[in-house]
Amino acid sequence: MQKMTNAVQHYAWGSHDALTKLYGIANPQGKPMAELWMGAHPKSSSQVADAAGALRSLRDVIDENPQQQLGRQVAERFGELPFLFKVLCADQPLSIQVHPSKSAAEAGFAKENAAGIPLDAAERNYKDPNHKPELVFALTPFLAMNGFRQLDDIAALLQPVAAAHHDIAAFLQQPSVERLAQLFAGLLSMQGEQKARALGVLKAALNNQQGEPWNTIRFIAGFYPDDNGLFSPLLLNVVQLAPGEAMFLYAETPHAYLQGVALEVMANSDNVLRAGLTPKFIDIPELLANLQFRRSPPTRC
Repeated sequence: MQKMTNAVQHYAWGSHDALTKLYGIANPQGKPMAELWMGAHPKSSSQVADAAGALRSLRDVIDENPQQQLGRQVAERFGELPFLFKVLCADQPLSIQVHPSKSAAEAGFAKENAAGIPLDAAERNYKDPNHKPELVFALTPFLAMNGFRQLDDIAALLQPVAAAHHDIAAFLQQPSVERLAQLFAGLLSMQGEQKARALGVLKAALNNQQGEPWNTIRFIAGFYPDDNGLFSPLLLNVVQLAPGEAMFLYAETPHAYLQGVALEVMANSDNVLRAGLTPKFIDIPELLANLQFRRSPPTRC
């Protein structure tokens, strides 16, 4: 057994003190500490000490002798450590996002490599050729969105904002998967006067609506008051996990972590397609191309 030294990711939405309270990780620079990564992803591999005590990348150690480090079956099937484990500490909402399927990740990774887009470029969507199914286990109360609501539930929630957008009116007239896809794309793509008018209707409705998902919209608006993603809690399942509860997140499913501390285990990937609630690169067409409009309650564990 080897002790790992693990890297902290300093994303803007991260907590400044959760990792310190949990594991005693110092934060002398006062940066947000969003995620602690444990694994061998090329972006940020853990490190292990060699016989001389020098730290080496776990990924390099595995690459030198995969069968010794992983076992023959895992080495032959995956060729690398197939999982990435994280501690996630969110003080603010993360982006509305989708993770691609394995085949889409392989194709997207190859396409961006061929285009010469650097792996660390802001506009890079595919950092590796892997899909990213996830299991999240709450350590504190944990707020998230995961997957589309049932059509009748969406229709009921959209009634107070029917005048916000023509795609809302069309969906209410005939709720269907096809019109849900049109609605989701239309809301995410709003600009200019159309966006200002729609958000104005939504914010006016907040004055008269209580409970969920309106409280979640109010929470998100405290960080992203003018983001198209404010409509998302009306379309997506709002999930509140208690400590000790867990939830699975499938590829091609829209989701967003909003607040809380949790453990995550996932395929060894950092592929994220974003559509809102973020200052990072947004690629709505690519997200929509990798999205399945399945309606189902989140899978709790």
